[in-house]
Amino acid sequence: MENKSFSFETAYGRLEEILEKLNSGETPLDDSLKLYEEADKLIKMSLSKLTTAEKKIEMLIKNRKGEPELTEFAPQNGQPLS
Repeated sequence: MENKSFSFETAYGRLEEILEKLNSGETPLDDSLKLYEEADKLIKMSLSKLTTAEKKIEMLIKNRKGEPELTEFAPQNGQPLS
C-alpha cells in the first residue's frame, strides 16, 4: 500500500486481513515477511494519522472561545496534512 492518501479505515481493514493470513499458519515464510513489512508501514502511517487527529482535537479544545480556532501545522513526520 504505497498510496499516502489512504484512509485510516482502509489501513485498519488491510491490517486485519494481514493478521488473519499471518495467524493462519499457512503463509510461506517469504510471503509472511512481505506481509509483516506491509503491516509495519500501515501501522506507521496510521499512527501518524491518529497523532494528527489527536493534535487537531487538542487544539480545538484549547482554543474554545465560542468559535473553534484550528491552526494548520505540519505533523512531526513532515508529511502534509490530508
